[in-house]
Amino acid sequence: MAKIKIFNYIKECSDELLHKVSWPSWSELQNSSIVVSIASLIIALVIYLMDISIQTILENFYNLF
Repeated sequence: MAKIKIFNYIKECSDELLHKVSWPSWSELQNSSIVVSIASLIIALVIYLMDISIQTILENFYNLF
C-alpha cells in the first residue's frame, strides 16, 4: 500500500514538473543571472566599504586613548 502511494506521488510530481510548471527561456535565465551577479557585486562592495569605514573609525577612536 505504501509503495503505491510513493509511486503515485512520484508520478504526480513528475507530471507537474513536466506539464504544469512554466520554465523560463534560456535568454530569461541569462538576464536573471546577470542581474543577480551585478546585485551581488554591488552588495559586496557596499559591505566592503562599510567594513573599511568602521575599521577606520574604530582605529581613530582607539588611538585617542
